[in-house]
Amino acid sequence: MAYTKVEQFEDKITSGLIENYRESIALLGEDPSREGLLKTPERVAKSMQYLTQGYQIDPKAILNSAKFHEDVSEMIIVKDIELFSLCEHHMLPFFGKAHVAYIPNGWITGLSKIARVVDTYSRRLQVQERLTSQVLNAIKETLNPLGVAVVIEASHLCMMMRGVQKQNSVTTTSAFCGEFEKNESRSEFIRLIGSKLH
Repeated sequence: MAYTKVEQFEDKITSGLIENYRESIALLGEDPSREGLLKTPERVAKSMQYLTQGYQIDPKAILNSAKFHEDVSEMIIVKDIELFSLCEHHMLPFFGKAHVAYIPNGWITGLSKIARVVDTYSRRLQVQERLTSQVLNAIKETLNPLGVAVVIEASHLCMMMRGVQKQNSVTTTSAFCGEFEKNESRSEFIRLIGSKLH
């Protein structure tokens, strides 16, 4: 069976990752030829490709794929969107929930598309602060709403497993634009999502 150029490129990336992980295991003092570790480099390579697949997806295209004209101007909230990402500093997971709202200005998008945008940006090497802004900007630039609000609450394994080792800490980040820069709209959003953010 003939491979396409894309498939050949992906195979080359996978092969390179497998070899690098095999070498890393050896550098850590383990034997990569040991039975339990034989397929570990391949598993990790495939896992990392899955966890960073967001680089191959266009979040704005997701929103545009279900963009509809509607004359509504009430706040739309999608809350408790589960997210899993990798901290770009230590490549350890952070996980939590995103709460996203926007006030339409003639255009809405499918509710599931908001969650997919969060997933797309999460599936990249990230910092929580940038992730929050990226979700906001994608909605702002695609739907041109009257306002957008994003709050993310997450736990970081780089703080829990290493360094300060604080097991119960939660990091909260927020980004607001347009109508949500006004105290009334922002307060309503924060009340509706049940966040402790002040």
